Amino acid sequence: MTTSPTILIADDDEGHAILIRENLEAAGLRNPIRHFRDGQAVLDFLLRDPARADGPFLVLLDIRMPKVDGIEVLRRLKADANLRKIPVIMLTTTDDAREVTRCHELGCNVYLQKPVDYDRFSDAIRRLGQFVPLLHVPRLTPD
Repeated sequence: MTTSPTILIADDDEGHAILIRENLEAAGLRNPIRHFRDGQAVLDFLLRDPARADGPFLVLLDIRMPKVDGIEVLRRLKADANLRKIPVIMLTTTDDAREVTRCHELGCNVYLQKPVDYDRFSDAIRRLGQFVPLLHVPRLTPD
């Protein structure tokens, strides 16, 4: 069975996280949203928090973060037999073609570059918010 996912935003930039949340909501998205300020925090939540069984989840993942970067978070999620089912959208300012390729090789589902311009950034996130309701995401199975 699939259901509407909880959105997990992993981004150390508080301003970006607020813009993401506001624009997802402006697009009509009513999914629960949780923000994590670094890669380790989102890993701790998914790997150790018993509440994760309440998924499903969709991860919006920045690359440049303290403690554990987004590439390593992606690698760990996709290496786990249960967590690899979680769709991961890389949402980052990085446009290096090597990193785009690397993220796809590691299993990201979508790679979106954050536009630098405020209006374009807002528009991109609103469009993402219109896409999320179309997703069917499986629940995680207990370990």
